[in-house]
Amino acid sequence: MHLSPDEVIFWQYGVFKLNATIVFTWSLMLVLVTGAMLITRRLSIGLERARWQNLLEIVVMGILRQIEEVGLRNPRRYLPFLGTLFLFVGFAALCTVIPGYEPPTGSLSTTAALALCVLVAVPLFGMAEQGVGGYLKSYVKPTALMLPFNIISELSRTLALAVRLFGNMMSGAMIVAILLTITPFLFPIVMTALGLLTGMVQAYIFSILAAVYIAAATRVRMSEPVLNANR
Repeated sequence: MHLSPDEVIFWQYGVFKLNATIVFTWSLMLVLVTGAMLITRRLSIGLERARWQNLLEIVVMGILRQIEEVGLRNPRRYLPFLGTLFLFVGFAALCTVIPGYEPPTGSLSTTAALALCVLVAVPLFGMAEQGVGGYLKSYVKPTALMLPFNIISELSRTLALAVRLFGNMMSGAMIVAILLTITPFLFPIVMTALGLLTGMVQAYIFSILAAVYIAAATRVRMSEPVLNANR
């Protein structure tokens, strides 16, 4: 029994290792990209549509609705980033039913990489909405004394994103593995189904938190027209 897919080594040459985290991460990305290309190559705008197109449209509309409810204007602008986060984390959990599969989100290196993506995306979207100067001013509001605290907040929430996703995914996989060893019948099947549900919930939470952070980074520009109108 192992705690992380990092411990499963498929190939090694000196210091170079090809572990389960790398293999399954790239496999998931390949499957998602290939699936998206196959589904979208023959899109239809008529009444008769393929089942996969209907499924994809349901997922996209659901993600757009959640982004809009968070408070972001023009949710389509944030769909590629937030939608990719949700699909990757969710699909990583759904594939746990495949024998021999190790979810890459069970590795702290993967969750840290996803959290770093959010760390980089938040100021980029914030600068795009407010401008570089407008966004940087938010770090010294209401006073310049808040600068170190705001920086610490950015770093701490990134760490929290990575550790939360890693802990939940790893603990779920460990519980299922232990139950399969002790009682390899009906109960582990139920726990596996519960693990799939937990994985989808974690995908939802991760993407929603990313959307909330982006909304917080762009809120100044969004509130200015309202203040000017009141004046």
